[in-house]
Amino acid sequence: MTALQTTYHGQCHCGAVSFTASTDLSAMGDCNCSRCRRLGWVMQSVPAADFVLESGADNLTEFRFNTQTISHLFCRTCGIEAFARGSDGQGQELVMINVHCLDGAPPVDRAAITHWDGANW
Repeated sequence: MTALQTTYHGQCHCGAVSFTASTDLSAMGDCNCSRCRRLGWVMQSVPAADFVLESGADNLTEFRFNTQTISHLFCRTCGIEAFARGSDGQGQELVMINVHCLDGAPPVDRAAITHWDGANW
């Protein structure tokens, strides 16, 4: 963890799934694929080592689509996807956190974040 990183607590809507993630929120983005467009969530990638699932592992259900490489994990109770698991192009395990599920995260300026063209990936 670098000096600029903050450890955030996050959770689904009902609180059954909770986690901590250390990040500086400098690489927030959104995606225009069919799934992300419908959800409207803002993503922040963190190395798997900077993510800890605190509770609710037994309350998660998985969805995979398209290339089947990203494990989208949803709370069985409230249906919120607070994070997803995958890897980068070099095979490093990553967790994509839903910034809107973080306690105390700053407001998101959608004009200032990265826009990923997942629809054409």
